[in-house]
Amino acid sequence: MLRSALLAASRSRAVRAAVEAGPFDLLVNRFVAGTTVEDALTAARRITADRLVTVDHLGEDTTDRAQADATVAAYRTLLGRLSHEGLADRVEVSVKLSALGQSLAVDADKIALESARQICESAAAAGTTVTVDMEDHTTTESTLGIVRDLRVDHPWVGAVLQAQLRRTEGDCRDLAGGGSRVRLCKGAYDEPASAAFRRGEVDRSFVRCLKVLMAGEGLPMVATHDPRLVEIARFLAERHGRTADDYELQMLYGVRPHAQSELAAEGLRVRVYLPYGTEWFGYFMRRLGERPANLAFFARSLLTRG
Repeated sequence: MLRSALLAASRSRAVRAAVEAGPFDLLVNRFVAGTTVEDALTAARRITADRLVTVDHLGEDTTDRAQADATVAAYRTLLGRLSHEGLADRVEVSVKLSALGQSLAVDADKIALESARQICESAAAAGTTVTVDMEDHTTTESTLGIVRDLRVDHPWVGAVLQAQLRRTEGDCRDLAGGGSRVRLCKGAYDEPASAAFRRGEVDRSFVRCLKVLMAGEGLPMVATHDPRLVEIARFLAERHGRTADDYELQMLYGVRPHAQSELAAEGLRVRVYLPYGTEWFGYFMRRLGERPANLAFFARSLLTRG
């Protein structure tokens, strides 16, 4: 119930205004690298001393074509900088299609595909890759269709699947072929019971999906902070003869950073999801929904403003 309330609040202009004006810098900065490309690059340089990175230029649910074009330009600038600074072999990018035009009123999928294609072309020129984030269940079919189209010219494009969705085990089977990169996460959106498992069932779904991906021919990218699921992933990788280079563990910037470094020190591939940009509010609220331990600080700060 609390998670649902926070996700609902993430769509409120009044809550957004209060949070953006409030004394939450310490908490926001825990999850977001900053607002500029320089902030993102500074964090990436530090993290890539022992881990890999995927950078997300924050933004979603764009209903303005000019804003979608600006997001494409921001990614192309970022990718150019990654190449220039010699980071492209350790840093890729993650993109949300709703930031690229998928939510527009006219020609949404066509514009999102063309926007994503431009980013993929810049990534290829830089020598890195792109992973397409998954959003709420209403966009799943469209997103997977666009991923399939992108993979015609860029077979390394990664897809994200959410274990909380009932359809995901089947999608894992469809995407477990050779060369396919699939990030499996639990899912951070408030979904209806008709489309999604409830909380207690999501972990079991995650393990079922993980078994499919580990048995497949692609590269599983295991996005979880749950130590038990990390151990299950390692066990399944070993069972299927995978080396440390044959799968990735992925975690969010600011979440269990010491565990990230410890896993990397064991020789495992660990990639950090690193967000930056001015449109951080929706991302921040989803992180609060996932991590109840932060709520007391957030509520206390909100109540004591002024």
